[in-house]
Amino acid sequence: MKYKRILLKLSGESLMGDQEYGINGDRLKDYAEEIRQVVAKNIEVAVVIGGGNIFRGLKGASEGMDRTQADHMGMLATVINGLALQSALEVAGVKTRLMSAIEMDQVAEPFIRRRATRHLEKGRVVIFGGGTGNPYFTTDTAATLRAIEVDADVILKGTRVDGIYTADPEKDATATRYESISFKEVYDKGLNVMDMTAFTLSKENDLPIIVFDMNKPGNLQDLVDGKKVGTLVAN
Repeated sequence: MKYKRILLKLSGESLMGDQEYGINGDRLKDYAEEIRQVVAKNIEVAVVIGGGNIFRGLKGASEGMDRTQADHMGMLATVINGLALQSALEVAGVKTRLMSAIEMDQVAEPFIRRRATRHLEKGRVVIFGGGTGNPYFTTDTAATLRAIEVDADVILKGTRVDGIYTADPEKDATATRYESISFKEVYDKGLNVMDMTAFTLSKENDLPIIVFDMNKPGNLQDLVDGKKVGTLVAN
């Protein structure tokens, strides 16, 4: 087994399925089943989900809203998504804990690093909601920070595309996919993997990132089995 503990980063948009906003129940079930199969292999799984399917802080700020206020709304959206995923996982028979960077004791545990690690050691999936708890930081940064804090082996960034390309494959038919690439190359070529804060944090802490297509059934299983899926970014 290649990885013992992984952090899975999902975008809020991925939960929309073919809808324009909100949460698609079928997509949620599919993700829960994929995660259940990984947990069944005795791999410890932490998850961070964005909130873009409900509210994006940057969009609110661009429309005249106070940025700090808008970001707090985005953080709350990630907790809503976390609750939805927790419910889907528990229906699938997976023990799950939702931890929030913003205190909301009625719906989630506060994020305490040692407690999070203990949950993982006991085989529970831990969903980290509320971003970092601070405005101006994305959920990519939250994912990297939490992965470092709980000593994850890798960040698995589930997207709609099957890796990192030389250009946007949805716009450029000649774009080719990298099987692996260094942090420095990504930076030099100006490729979009994660926001720069998250990316630098990963590089400095020697934490590899794998960008892969989460919507293709079995991809997550293949990844944790050590098969070549998506694009590996490492030092």
